[in-house]
Amino acid sequence: MRPLMLVTLVAAALAATSASAAVSPRAKVLVRVTSVGGVLADSRGHTLYSYAADKARQSTCYTSCAAAWPPLLTAGKPLAGLGIRTALLGTTKRKDGKLQVTYAGHPLYVFAAETKAGRLDGQGYEGKWWALDATGAKVTRMPEQQSTPPPPTTTDPGYGIGGGY
Repeated sequence: MRPLMLVTLVAAALAATSASAAVSPRAKVLVRVTSVGGVLADSRGHTLYSYAADKARQSTCYTSCAAAWPPLLTAGKPLAGLGIRTALLGTTKRKDGKLQVTYAGHPLYVFAAETKAGRLDGQGYEGKWWALDATGAKVTRMPEQQSTPPPPTTTDPGYGIGGGY
């Protein structure tokens, strides 16, 4: 990856992180119809992703990982929107004490580089980031076209600075 592209991506991710990682009083999750079918989305219509490295309902995405993939945070019980099964919606406590929204036990994240609702630019990234359907199952179908560049790979120098994944 070219250094300028990396700097641009990191700057965009950091700018988006402040808005995306803000704690909502009661985060809302809903199902949004996309080119790969119905997937979980936040109240802004942005796709929510699960991270394959998360274990036992706990997030493993911190520091530079969380800059590119901000967790969906809430201050209270999350709200179930259209198509969401309330029984599958929950929270998990992060290392900093903040509550991250979960669905079917999967901590949820947004992709900071996705600036428009309904996008799937993070879908299948590194084989670790997947949208979820209304049952909480991983959606593996890929969108036909992705125009937003993905975040830097975990093998890029400097990506894991500060603890990374």
